[in-house]
Amino acid sequence: MNEIKLFCPATIANISCGFDVLGLCLDNTGDEMLVRKTKKKGVRITKIIGQELPLETEKNVAGVAVLAMLKETETDYGFEIEITKKIKPGSGIGSSAASSAGAVFGVNKLLGEPFSLNELVKFAMKGEELASGAPHADNVAPALLGGFTLVKGYDPLEVIKLHSPKEIYATVIHPQIEVKTADARSVIKQTIPLKKAIIQWGNLAGLVSALYTEDYELIGRCLHDEIVEPMRSPLIPGFHKVKEAAIAAGALGGGISGSGPSIFALSKGKETAEKAAKAMAEIYKDFGVDYDIHVSKINTEGVKVL
Repeated sequence: MNEIKLFCPATIANISCGFDVLGLCLDNTGDEMLVRKTKKKGVRITKIIGQELPLETEKNVAGVAVLAMLKETETDYGFEIEITKKIKPGSGIGSSAASSAGAVFGVNKLLGEPFSLNELVKFAMKGEELASGAPHADNVAPALLGGFTLVKGYDPLEVIKLHSPKEIYATVIHPQIEVKTADARSVIKQTIPLKKAIIQWGNLAGLVSALYTEDYELIGRCLHDEIVEPMRSPLIPGFHKVKEAAIAAGALGGGISGSGPSIFALSKGKETAEKAAKAMAEIYKDFGVDYDIHVSKINTEGVKVL
């Protein structure tokens, strides 16, 4: 195989109670990527359609991720990458993660899969570090492994794929404003009161349990962010009204998707997820803010070969 075409999925990180450790993979929203072998060694980004992003390998998240990977394997080949960006950078649904994860997945396939999916996460994190200044895995892990994922630890890196309840659907609304990940990180305090931490630990543990037992009511009760959401929500106009509208429409709960400005809601069943989408959209219509909206089941596969 000398060429591979991929679907590189969007993701929701943090899922309210799991800052930097929880993420989930979306099914019908994502980029497309073409990766091909070349006789000339090295990594080249030859084309980007849909967004104005750097073609220079060292300045592109896909290029940086693949360079990190090639340092740990011997190959006589080089690689060219074409990206069709359908996820807007700064949208909060893992634009940089889709590119980073897709690139290492594709190159790994063309090399005969010397690395496991879990091993690819650390390379994709290099792309995230370029994009945000922090090598976090909460987007690239679900993009590569699919479903819900938990980053158990970073030193050493350990990622666990969690159970995905069959009836869970995600609704994501992206208001057409940009919140840069680096800026969203800058508003987060570096210390937290013990009382808040205890509440957060309980919600995180409760959510993991609820995923395995498919206890949808418990999922809803655990979708609460005691720590980061209060600091980031002022960056997103109408955040609280959108979240309240989704819950009033039947959603289990919701919060900020990644670093924002996208807002997510989780629902039991597609019908409820679509009702939540309609309710969330009404808020931004009243605000006069343009938006994109997605309703998706959970993608349990991750990056897919097209």
